[in-house]
Amino acid sequence: MPAAKVISEEPLDNKDAKWIRLKKIHYTDQDGKQRLWESAERTTRKDSGIDGVAVLAVLRSKTKAFPLSTVIIEQYRPPLDNIVIELPAGLVDAGETAEAAAIRELKEETGYEADMTTEPESSPIVVSDPGMTNSNMKLVVVSVLLEDKLETPTPCLDDGEHIITRVVELDQLDTVLKAYDKKGFVVDARLSHFAAGYAIAKRISIGTFP
Repeated sequence: MPAAKVISEEPLDNKDAKWIRLKKIHYTDQDGKQRLWESAERTTRKDSGIDGVAVLAVLRSKTKAFPLSTVIIEQYRPPLDNIVIELPAGLVDAGETAEAAAIRELKEETGYEADMTTEPESSPIVVSDPGMTNSNMKLVVVSVLLEDKLETPTPCLDDGEHIITRVVELDQLDTVLKAYDKKGFVVDARLSHFAAGYAIAKRISIGTFP
């Protein structure tokens, strides 16, 4: 299969945009001065007020056949013209909760199914780039409980989706992401921040930080 790549770029008018739009914000700052701000926003936000979800799946074995792990994905992103290493993620559909969207996206993108006997844990609504966009999301943590050894189910990808899944031990996640960076991949900030926080918390717990 040939590698994905950008072949051309051109300006996009709002009237031709399907997923996002640009807008000019007029506001008054703390000094009472009127200012302008350029912003991008999604056109897909539904009644929940939540644009999307990222899914942190915690993979465990009933027999402890493998260490506590998670699943990350490799996906080409045209704005960066590169493969980005991310958590499974997606938009929240109409009439859908963030938790339901997370369970659906996890199965679609990785094939793994959440353990429905364990309640998903959701973050508050958070933002990633508030200087550019009002786009928001929730991080949803779900449990994936496997009977024994690690399984690699088949994803249920939509047409045009090309995603590679990889299971990584949580203790090795920060190291794995740094290795991706050295190879020229781009690591999503949310995943990177989680991995760094996990690694720092582990170092604090054993007395090796700072």
